Amino acid sequence: MDVELREIHDFLSSHPPYSLLPAKVLDDLVGRLHLRYFRRGTTIIELGAANNSLYILRSGAIDIYRAGKDLVERADPGSSFGTSSVRSRQPSAYKIVAIEDSLVLVMPGDVFHRLLTGEPEFAEFFDTGQKDVMKRAVAELQGDSGGRTVLKTRVGDLVKREPITASPDLTIRQAAKIMTEHKVSALLITEGNRIRGILTDRDLRSKVVASNVSREQPVTTIMTTDPLTIAPTALAVEAMLEMLGINVHHLPVVDGDKLLGLVSSGDLMRLETANPVFLVGDIAKQASPEGLATVTGRLPLLVAQLIEQDASADEIHRLVTAVSDAISDRLLKLAEAELGPPPVPYEWLVLGSQGRYEHGLGSDQDHVLLLDDAATAEDDAYFAALAEYVTAGMETCGYPRCPGEVMATNPRWRQTLKAWTTDFHRWLTEPESDAVLHAQIFFDFRCIHGGGQRAETLRDTIRSLAPRSPRFLGHLATEAVERQPPIGFFRGFVLERSGSHRATLDLKSGVHCVVELVRVLSLANGIAAVNTIERLRAASAAGAFSADSENALLEAFEFITYLRLRHQAQQAAAGITADNSVSPDDLTALEKKHLRDAFGIIRRAQQGFAYRYQTHLMS
Repeated sequence: MDVELREIHDFLSSHPPYSLLPAKVLDDLVGRLHLRYFRRGTTIIELGAANNSLYILRSGAIDIYRAGKDLVERADPGSSFGTSSVRSRQPSAYKIVAIEDSLVLVMPGDVFHRLLTGEPEFAEFFDTGQKDVMKRAVAELQGDSGGRTVLKTRVGDLVKREPITASPDLTIRQAAKIMTEHKVSALLITEGNRIRGILTDRDLRSKVVASNVSREQPVTTIMTTDPLTIAPTALAVEAMLEMLGINVHHLPVVDGDKLLGLVSSGDLMRLETANPVFLVGDIAKQASPEGLATVTGRLPLLVAQLIEQDASADEIHRLVTAVSDAISDRLLKLAEAELGPPPVPYEWLVLGSQGRYEHGLGSDQDHVLLLDDAATAEDDAYFAALAEYVTAGMETCGYPRCPGEVMATNPRWRQTLKAWTTDFHRWLTEPESDAVLHAQIFFDFRCIHGGGQRAETLRDTIRSLAPRSPRFLGHLATEAVERQPPIGFFRGFVLERSGSHRATLDLKSGVHCVVELVRVLSLANGIAAVNTIERLRAASAAGAFSADSENALLEAFEFITYLRLRHQAQQAAAGITADNSVSPDDLTALEKKHLRDAFGIIRRAQQGFAYRYQTHLMS
């Protein structure tokens, strides 16, 4: 193969769908193409003209117009065009014009049709919609390491047997006998479909043997009532966090109303020692912020491992968030040990990306305090000290303070349930655009310490009011539409023009476009979820999205967030502070194409959103 053909071969092998062809087929194809040059301004395919060739842009740029007037796309090198007319053998429905001097590879129609017939993956590329193109893009980005890894283990994967259950009317002796017969360390006490309690070996030792309680007492007298449960889709590291948080060794696994089984701390510890479960376990052993910082220092390496081992962006986000949650919870316990017990009950709420289970490397702090209504002004000194201890500790562990002061160190964000309810009621029913802009982050709250009952009461209030607050939703929708992904009208990237991030792409802006769109739909439909992917799926189930739009937006979100996490892991490995600014020069041609596709999906979703909420009428 001569030099020119080798260059064409290498070019095609880096652009789908030609990269999907077997080596021999691609070698043969290269010899069947011919190269044409089109000067700037030349019409390559005229509207209504017959066309019997597929074109592949080698260099330059072209514009594709529907019906000869509506710009559909500005294609860049590697793009294929002329597809619909050569496949259908009908006159072209598009006008295609070279807007720069361009080199084009031309494939005869009969060669194209043979490839469609003989190469299923090649044909699928031209058959599927944008959502499937993005799905392939994510798969290409992650690589194919095959199989699942322990770093991605789900709780459901650890359940190996049917749950052993017993009736609450048994005696302690009878319950212990069942545990012995089935060789289990915990027994679930159930009534119908409801889990009434759990009895463990530890209960028998500490509450019966050590306390000399009669074995003939009802099992209900020593069982733990209404135990915490976990979903089968939760990561193993999340199960470990829950166990450490309430000092238990067993969690019932429940899928909706169905009891699937039990997961134990022993199940988790049998995972490989490289598992993040061990990192979370180390957090619970630390006695100072400095000790905790030694654990978080291992997080970038763990994220790099996950990227190498085919984890999805959502799984990586959940791991990073689980570590952030564990650090926060441990600091709160250390603060209480130093300051003494709190004067009134409280709940620590995390907001923003941590609240959505979407924390990344370098993410800053966003948190508030939700106090019992019995709190008085005199109690604030304690909670101010608590907030400063935790915030300073998080900073020591590598989590910067929030530039906007949305932290519990700010007296404005240390409030009782009654005061928080008043705030949310005002934001929802008397919205002003600036107030809504600053309040958005508060709708992503999640309780990580203190039980969560007050937080759920607050969430119920929001779920009731938000769907009946059209002006608030309109303001929120306007903000969501005005934030644009960093891509111009002609599919060119919009780069930072000055400062330390000059000539880079802000990937966070693309992520937040999706976050904000989905937040509006979540509130409009009374959805309780806070995670963006869960919100999107729930909104789609409620009829807010078509299945195709849901999948396309999910894959676009996954692709952008995965690129962002990979970039942050590479920075951490190089000793650079993690950020969201990626140089296009650091992306392959294929990644740049897929990133444009992802931004295009988001922009189209925003356009539909603007029409639905008539955002041009908001003021």
